[in-house]
Amino acid sequence: MIDRIELINPEWETLHDRHERADAAANRALILHTAERLFAERGVASVNMAEIAEAAGVGKGTLYRRFANKGALCLSLMDQQMSEFQNAMLAKFHEWTVSGTPYLEQLSRFLEALVDFTELHCPLLTEVAHGELIHTRLNLPHFWQYMTVSALLRSANSSGEIADEIDLEFFAETLLAHLQVDYFLFQRRVRQYSTARIAAGLRMLVQLIAT
Repeated sequence: MIDRIELINPEWETLHDRHERADAAANRALILHTAERLFAERGVASVNMAEIAEAAGVGKGTLYRRFANKGALCLSLMDQQMSEFQNAMLAKFHEWTVSGTPYLEQLSRFLEALVDFTELHCPLLTEVAHGELIHTRLNLPHFWQYMTVSALLRSANSSGEIADEIDLEFFAETLLAHLQVDYFLFQRRVRQYSTARIAAGLRMLVQLIAT
């Protein structure tokens, strides 16, 4: 009896795999495009996964194989926005460092930019936060933000801008707590703070640890 493996054409298998991957990529793009359109029309909170699948013309199984929940889908929609924001900030950091801008000032400017970013993407960030993605830190916007804030604080400490006794890790989380989407929305909607007031408050916190 001929073993089944001998009957498989490796070249056909490669083409077949490529076709499967192309179909999967096309379905993913279709789902994201459909979700983006529905979110723009009705608001992120008003659209559920079943409606996205129906509007995209795909089965629920196809949808959930690519996105475990609405939060994961929203995070994918934010990929481009996050990449653009990160690249813009990296360019700014280079510019500021070359010009001799103190690291604490760079931190304040970064936090101000984060306030605007959070305000703009609140609906998507809310779904990400509620989609049980908090455990996948490497995929969260918060992780990159935390690493950036921590790096700026360490640089400020090394350059003598802040005292050695400051708990840098704790202070980084303290600053970013104001930009966690649920608390950010509390500040905006319940306390009715303007984005300018939140940014000014964060700048004040940064100034408190300056030597």
